[in-house]
Amino acid sequence: MGRSGVFGRPRMGTRAALVAVAVTGLAACSSTGGAQEEQGGAGSSAGQADTPPMTVAMVTHAPAGDTFWDMVRSGAEVAAAKDNVELRYAGDADASNQATLLQNAIDSGVDGIAVTLTNPEAMAGAMARAEAAGIPVVVLNSGLDDWEELGALSFFGLDIEASGVMSGAQLAEAGGTKGLCVIQEQGSVVLEALCDGAIEAFTTGPMEKLYVTGTDLPSVQSTLGAKLQQDPSIDSIVTLNAPIGLAAVAAEADAGTTTEITTLNLSEDLLQPIEAGDILAVIDQQGWLQGYEAVDALWLYNTNANILGSGQPVLTGPTLINQENIDTVAPYVRQGTR
Repeated sequence: MGRSGVFGRPRMGTRAALVAVAVTGLAACSSTGGAQEEQGGAGSSAGQADTPPMTVAMVTHAPAGDTFWDMVRSGAEVAAAKDNVELRYAGDADASNQATLLQNAIDSGVDGIAVTLTNPEAMAGAMARAEAAGIPVVVLNSGLDDWEELGALSFFGLDIEASGVMSGAQLAEAGGTKGLCVIQEQGSVVLEALCDGAIEAFTTGPMEKLYVTGTDLPSVQSTLGAKLQQDPSIDSIVTLNAPIGLAAVAAEADAGTTTEITTLNLSEDLLQPIEAGDILAVIDQQGWLQGYEAVDALWLYNTNANILGSGQPVLTGPTLINQENIDTVAPYVRQGTR
């Protein structure tokens, strides 16, 4: 039984009822595998809550070294420091391994769990066992359509479909006539949905999907460069994470063509290309905020029975970052808090 049954809340399925987090302006999904599990302290105790200490596990689908997930973890660590929480972080891109990490967290008797759901079917059994054990769970980043059914208290992340639509719409508004949507991980439902949204919104011409191996960025760049040389009429490219976006910029230069490029997930490496106009827009899902809110929500629930979102998803994106507002967010990106 989902949390909606536990608390007597009706399940609300309409996107119109979503609760948005207002931050001035996106299954970011890791393209590499490998397990990693770490336990760390809460960091600085400045301004720390005087509530009893608690332990929170964060179990994601990302390995170490992914810049987006480093940002998510950074936000989680800041919230943990504030809330007198010991944060235990673990991640694996393989769904079965992620489910095992979730089960490990349950077996260790943590006070709360934050988890991503890129493969809800693989995670369903462990999610049910967490609920049976009385451990509150929140979902972050991915799982918008499944979090409530699987018994989570809250969801913190982006609307996948809307993010894809925003990417395609930006390119259409820029006058694009032929596009590519680059998928860096075959079989990813989230990435397919993002491209489907982009294709739908790119109303000024056709857009096709191009599959690449996201773990091999030199190969991505050469594949894109060859595609652009083969078909110089391509003037619009949608990419779905920051490294692929940068590879597209380099491929465009290699091919000697002119294209407009959008990508997902703001990082420091993207600041200069946005400022220079090499990247038209970044569709950002505010990963730092996802990590922060997930941990803070579990602290609020355990200390005061608060449920953020009142049964509705709490959206952290999509937010549009481009030349018009990059100066506003750049300082926070550089200091690692955005």
